[in-house]
Amino acid sequence: MIVCVFNFTPVPREGYRLGVPLGGQYQELLNSDAAIYGGSNMGNAGGATAEEMPWHGQSHSMVITLPPLSALFFKPIPPP
Repeated sequence: MIVCVFNFTPVPREGYRLGVPLGGQYQELLNSDAAIYGGSNMGNAGGATAEEMPWHGQSHSMVITLPPLSALFFKPIPPP
């Protein structure tokens, strides 16, 4: 499972709550705003943590920074 998030506006969204199906850690696989792609390097320091707070019709949610005009891809990290 990969969680894909897109921001088609020129406005950054800091503190954006995103509903996800599983709790725990998520790795940020790709951030199109990263400096290596010519972006401003705004992001989530490689990942985010989902908590048991229902949102967007999902059982869990995480708070992320959504850069302007960007695509982010997250993958849940299995527990050890």
